[in-house]
Amino acid sequence: MATNSFRNEAGSHPLRTREELLAVLRPVAPMQGVPLLVVRLPELERVAWRKGRRAARALERRSARVFSATASRMLRREDVIAHDDGDRDFLIALSAPARDQTSVALPTDCRATLARLASAMQSATELPVQTGWTIIDATRELRLEALVEEALDRGAREQERYKFFSTIGHELRTPLTSIRGYIETILHQKLDERTQRSFLETIATETNRLSRLVDGLFEISLLESQSVGGRELFCDSERALAQAVRVVEPIAAHRTAHIEYQPGESAAVAIDEDRLVQVVVNLLENAVKHGREGGHIVVSSHLLSDRYFEIVVDDDGMGIPEDERERIFALSERGSRATGKGTGIGLAVARLLVERINGEIDVVVSPLGGARFRIRLPLIFPDAQALPDDP
Repeated sequence: MATNSFRNEAGSHPLRTREELLAVLRPVAPMQGVPLLVVRLPELERVAWRKGRRAARALERRSARVFSATASRMLRREDVIAHDDGDRDFLIALSAPARDQTSVALPTDCRATLARLASAMQSATELPVQTGWTIIDATRELRLEALVEEALDRGAREQERYKFFSTIGHELRTPLTSIRGYIETILHQKLDERTQRSFLETIATETNRLSRLVDGLFEISLLESQSVGGRELFCDSERALAQAVRVVEPIAAHRTAHIEYQPGESAAVAIDEDRLVQVVVNLLENAVKHGREGGHIVVSSHLLSDRYFEIVVDDDGMGIPEDERERIFALSERGSRATGKGTGIGLAVARLLVERINGEIDVVVSPLGGARFRIRLPLIFPDAQALPDDP
């Protein structure tokens, strides 16, 4: 049975066990929806391994004391805090029947409460802290372990998004500062025609950079929408691929790169045409920008099975190291061999769009020597790959 030897730690809220927390939640959560807040110290087990159980136990006791005291200052009497002996997780159930302006609300104050708890516990332990939250209601099975992991997954996604927008904010500030400086110089100083044209060319370059950043933000915001604006969720694969190649050809020509399009058998794939064009354009632009000058890019496709269709983009560039092949799909991340300008948005958007329709995208070594990006999309009509006849 789970135990808790920290019941008398500082704080007005008694520190309960997980079992006691569940006993409180069972009659309450189905009726009103209870926020579950999680603070995890993932390094506690490593401390026990490095310094011994006694040191880990002392650190856990200090963590419990800080957790209890900090939480008690923010919560209402009916809210419950919990921690089991030897556990790395510290839990809060906001089970008070109503909340006012001085107590925790959702979702903003959940994040604020977790931020204060994380800061206090990190200061006290000098250990990394993970946080997250979720809602327990009548539609959810009351399995605490699964809910804890779900809360931490949400927290990780929110941290990734925060990092992304912080990066974007920094990226936006730089071209804006440059544009403002050049415009003020043009307005307030007498410049010869050659210098003025040089400044205007720089302004145009920075404006295009801003446009790419804003487009990336817009793409991310579209992914949050549950609606696709009434568009059909299937398209002709080859028509979308041909369109994507046409979009990127001028960019490739500027770097004297050549895109070879090898049309395959057309199929009806479970994604609307605009989105598929966007995914392939992102991959092609990535290959052009970060590939070699005068490089060779090949786009091909084929039926992978009776349920999936695969699109392949090969290039003869520097390739992507094996230990970076997953990381490059994260928001604001770029490969160590990337040479062109970029914001780390394109590949993240491509994966989000593909995974949203239960597809897959990954990268391996290309036969051309560079990178091979593979997009696997579900077929909308597995028994008949072609699009249905128009009515």
